[in-house]
Amino acid sequence: MHQLHGAPRHYAWGSRTAIPELLGVPPADGPTAEMWFGAHPAAPSLVDLHGEAVPLDAVIARSPGDVMGDDVVARFGPSLPYLLKVIAAERPLSLQVHPTIARAREGFDAEEARGVPVDDARRNYRDPNHKPELVYALTRFDALCGFRAPRRAAELLAGLDAPLATELHGLLTAQPTYEGIRTAFRSLLEPDLRPPAEAVDEVARACRRRLEDGSPSPRADRTVVRLAEAYPGDPGVVVSLLLNPVTLEPGEAMFVPAGGVHAYLKGVAVEVMANSDNVLRAGLTAKHIDIPELLANVDYVAAPPIRIAPERFYGASKVFYAPVDDFELSVTTVVDGGTHHLPGRGPRVLLCLDGEVTVAAAGDASLTLTRGDAAFVPAADGALSAVGRGTVVQADVP
Repeated sequence: MHQLHGAPRHYAWGSRTAIPELLGVPPADGPTAEMWFGAHPAAPSLVDLHGEAVPLDAVIARSPGDVMGDDVVARFGPSLPYLLKVIAAERPLSLQVHPTIARAREGFDAEEARGVPVDDARRNYRDPNHKPELVYALTRFDALCGFRAPRRAAELLAGLDAPLATELHGLLTAQPTYEGIRTAFRSLLEPDLRPPAEAVDEVARACRRRLEDGSPSPRADRTVVRLAEAYPGDPGVVVSLLLNPVTLEPGEAMFVPAGGVHAYLKGVAVEVMANSDNVLRAGLTAKHIDIPELLANVDYVAAPPIRIAPERFYGASKVFYAPVDDFELSVTTVVDGGTHHLPGRGPRVLLCLDGEVTVAAAGDASLTLTRGDAAFVPAADGALSAVGRGTVVQADVP
């Protein structure tokens, strides 16, 4: 096993303090939004290897069978199938969707054929992979995820003194099905249909007035007001009324499938996802937006957020199984006075969230991790155990 150094990502919506304080790293000049622990070519982590810092993707390429395990290579090829992150949202993130693997491959090949550089800001598909993801909250974590039931969305729009709200209410009342949601969503985003900024701001002002008068839906109205303050005039502000609100308390987890419209609003979390950086954005961002491509990837069926309940292993570990083959996440609480067996197998990434924990492999390899330390464990190292006191999260392949 090897010490692993995360790759920071500095986006405007990040926090100046949350990730540095959590991981014990020096603060950057601006916000740090994410810390990546993985082998994605856009920002591979560095591995301490014989006194040299080597990108993890290069380590895997040297000996994929030993590092990944023959079964993982057979299923995913010679690359790590997941990416572990710490995310800190101080401001709302973009309204976005991730593609299916078929759409990702098609889109990636098309942009390659057009000669769009992979690091071009206008690029939609930076790799040919899907990006389902699991979010494990470290603080209270607020988000929007998936479409509300059409009748509930219509109820939220009812009585708002704004022409755009009245129009959407009539549409959903007349067609309380996923087709109605689809029509409403597209009417807010398609270039030829999207409302002007003033119409969006009128809805935000109406929600503010309703809050002041004692709103029957204060959470939805507060979200509209908050988004309007961050992104005035953006139709994504009104889209929020069509989406499910979700709050994760520390220790709770949610799965976001391909095609699921979502936006993270505020909080700190660990994320594990398929090894991809494909994000299709519709608004609430200064980054590249491609409305037609996003609309082609959306799942319009109304459904509640997918909360993942953990299963317990060895008494100390909670394992969150996502309905995909690329990854699973475990959280192990290590206490004094005993040896704790860690679940999982194959190539693993470990991150210590607090305390001091010594992780040992079946042979002689061991590594002591303190808060913010990470490790990469090759498949060849076999089963792991831990002693000490602290909390360790682990990503591995099911």
